[in-house]
Formats: sequence, C-alpha cells, structure tokens
Amino acid sequence: MPDAGFHAQVAPEVHAEHPDYVALILVASGLANGPTDPGSEAQLVDAEQRLRDSGLERAADHPHVASWRAAFGRFGAKPSRYPSSAEALMSRVLKGQELPRINVLVDIYNAVSVRHVVPLGGEDADRLEGPLRLTIAAGDEPFDPRGDGADVEHPAPGEIVWRDDLGVTCRRWNWRQGRRTQITDATTRAFFVFDRLDGLGIDELHTAADELSALLQGRWPDSHRTLMELAR
Repeated sequence: MPDAGFHAQVAPEVHAEHPDYVALILVASGLANGPTDPGSEAQLVDAEQRLRDSGLERAADHPHVASWRAAFGRFGAKPSRYPSSAEALMSRVLKGQELPRINVLVDIYNAVSVRHVVPLGGEDADRLEGPLRLTIAAGDEPFDPRGDGADVEHPAPGEIVWRDDLGVTCRRWNWRQGRRTQITDATTRAFFVFDRLDGLGIDELHTAADELSALLQGRWPDSHRTLMELAR
C-alpha cells in the first residue's frame, strides 16, 4: 500500500534542464536497522568482487557515470572534485579499497548502487520536514553537513539539490547527504532515491529498485514498501 505520509516531487526547472532525468523512490517502513552484520557484509563483498571482475579500470569510463559527470559539469560542479555517489563508491573499490561498512540499510543500498552503477541514496523518512523535492538552489538554502548547526553551508546558486522545508538534505544532486536525515541504527522508516540519466535504461533502473525491495523484504518480511516514479 502507498505510504500516504511521504510526498516527493521534481521541480519543472530540473526536468527542463535534464529532460532524461527519472527518479525512482522506494519508501519502506517496518524496518529494524542495526550495525553491519554478516548478511550486509556479504552484500558488500559481492558488489566489490563483481566490480573488480568487470574489467573496468576507472569508474569515470562507465557510460552511466559519464552521464552524471556531464550533468554535474552543467551546473558548475567539477566532476573530478564532486563525483556522483555511484562514482565515489566505485572509485574506492577500483583503487583497492573496501566499500564503507556503515549499518545494514546503508550497506545494502550501497551494494545495490555498485552492482547496478546507479546513484542511490537513502535517508530516514521520519526526519524529513515536509515534502522531499529536487530543485535548483537559489543559494540561500541551509545545509548542515554535521547536523549540529555549527558549520552550516549554502549551495551555489544553480546547484541541483534535494531539500525539505528545513533546508537541503543532499547537495549536488547525489554528491553529499546531510546528517539531519541520515539513516541510523534506529531507523525504522526510510526512503531510497534511484537517480537515472541517459546511459541507464528505465528497465535497468527498475531492476535495481526491485532488487533493493527484495533484499528489504528478505530481511524484514513484515515491512511495507512502495515505489514512486518521478519523470518529466
């Protein structure tokens, strides 16, 4: 059944600049998150090994990643300095490092992101204030990277950001999430954003979302999951 308390939208200005953009948002409740465990560890190990076995030498050479590098460049974010979330994770693995071990939910969605080469972020739905929306920043919106109010930033005018009524929740589309809405060990209701530009088929996007939904159901059989598609 749909999550009646969750609302999201993409501003028309974003679709005007990027008509190929599609967001799939998976909302899940009835979760019981916790620290990294053998199950989530296995998901990360599998994703790491698949990427290493793919023969890809640089994340930037993958066509899915190339689309995001071009999009970031269009609003003034140098891709080499501000990589998309998928590129950042893949680059770690291709440099011989492990994916971060954070907690079960974050581990699982990071593994799906790497396996499908799709930018994918997750946040605590109960920490949102008002609807989630993707918009073009004016430059005065607050972003609190540490979550304590001591180091508030503001996006550059023209930057594409996710935000709610209190401020920015993720800067540079899918580059960096804030702490206020981050998934913690105590999270029971979360949303996951799958970002798509040309280079990634709509069917591939849905396959990634279906995989994460199945993994959540496998961990928490009584959880409720709903999927919404935001396209032009």
